[in-house]
Amino acid sequence: MEGLPVPVTAFGPLHLLVLRVHRLANTGRGHEAIAAADAYLALARACGDAKSIPYLIQGKMYANLHMGRYPEGAELAERLLRLHRANGSALAEAKTLCDLAHFDILRSRYVDAMRNLARAAVLMDAPHPYRDRRVSALCSFAEAATAAEMYENAAAAYEQLSETTSAFDLVHAMTLLYWGLRLDHIGRHDEAADRLHRSAAITRRHADQRPDDMGTAAMLALTLAKLGDVIPAEKLAREAIMPLRTAESFQYARMAHLALGISLRAQGALAEARTEIVAAGELCAFGGRPDEQPIIRFERALTALALDDGQSSRDLFDAVAGQTRELWRMRLQRVAMLRQARQQEEAESARARAEREVLRDPLTGLGNRRRFDLLLDRIDSGRLAEPLVLLLVDVDHFKAVNDAYSHSVGDRALREVARILRAHCRTEDVPVRYAGDEFTVFLRGDLQVGREVAERIRAAVANSDIIPGVRLTVSVGLAALTPGMTGDALFRATDDRLYAAKFSGRNTIAS
Repeated sequence: MEGLPVPVTAFGPLHLLVLRVHRLANTGRGHEAIAAADAYLALARACGDAKSIPYLIQGKMYANLHMGRYPEGAELAERLLRLHRANGSALAEAKTLCDLAHFDILRSRYVDAMRNLARAAVLMDAPHPYRDRRVSALCSFAEAATAAEMYENAAAAYEQLSETTSAFDLVHAMTLLYWGLRLDHIGRHDEAADRLHRSAAITRRHADQRPDDMGTAAMLALTLAKLGDVIPAEKLAREAIMPLRTAESFQYARMAHLALGISLRAQGALAEARTEIVAAGELCAFGGRPDEQPIIRFERALTALALDDGQSSRDLFDAVAGQTRELWRMRLQRVAMLRQARQQEEAESARARAEREVLRDPLTGLGNRRRFDLLLDRIDSGRLAEPLVLLLVDVDHFKAVNDAYSHSVGDRALREVARILRAHCRTEDVPVRYAGDEFTVFLRGDLQVGREVAERIRAAVANSDIIPGVRLTVSVGLAALTPGMTGDALFRATDDRLYAAKFSGRNTIAS
């Protein structure tokens, strides 16, 4: 099929359709987003737009998240994860691990969630040239941490994000606000005040820039109310409640009701305060953060105690306070789980790096003879099966090059041959420096694919200017793995073909 007559962007020719799916998902039109994603996926496959496929799956995944369809969303996240791993995209893998962790948290699968977040964190810590992709992955990490009420981790992520963009400042302020509220409820008032003051500083800056933004006004009102600045808090909250309710902005409406209730309680208007806090609780029926209901419940119990200091009110408050402390303890367990999972992932990553170094040739950076032997063992154990072709590449007359130009020039030539081998290998292919001036490539594919790759390698070396004034060439032998063949038998067959290539005059391939 010929390509569609549309401009190809960095994200694939169907990028505008991808944006439509994400826009539908993010504006509460989940069913439309899923239907559009399915239609566009068929179109992307038909026209060969492989770049757009992961983004369409991602949009469909987010639609399921917003609709509360967590098993379906998690299944799409797993599918997306397999795609990114096959493509070798570390930051895309990290983002999807965070999204999968988000689904795990919403399904109370905290062990899986912390393991996925830990893996993502280790991947994001590695140096990456793509800032925007890291920002996207870090945003997903912060959202998952927020869902788990791990304020420490979410706030740290938002602080990193604020170094590159101000787009997440208000979300950071909200994290600090809820963190401060929870700290206040367990009696850690100094720490609570610190978070609340930091939240207020960010929110006030945005409120000054956009005085008509009622959501920001509600946030600032709640922060000020908890800090004891109740007169301006009451004014902001009263002005914000009805516009927010009319706009069905229920999260901010809850904040405004709660802010007004706390302000009125501080001024002694207890009955009206209770009415406002009850209204905040009723709006929880329209969804919201997992930590909102415990916060509202605590403030309601505190107001009931202020209204009536009798035994029943005190018993109710003690029960709510005890539940608040228990929820905080469980929250701290999740923070500790993530820390331990992170330590395990870092240790595993260090071990894997050490293993790679043991299997790496220091001169060329390719696999070494030990890696070669391990791959032959995998063939013998059936873990590396056909279609597989082994290439054996030998630099022609290399001893003469060393004798005439020195070993340092010879080393440079070997490094350049290794670079050419890497350039012609895919992610699933494994180039190895077997010994001296001999290289091998474990190539996924049949013999025809092997011949094409071998010829490209031979031509690339012959046409390169590795040593000025000297035409360096290679001879290549190749053989395909057949059912029942051992690794040693495959190597002997390949070596026989290399001998035939050299016998026929070098600078050629034989299969």
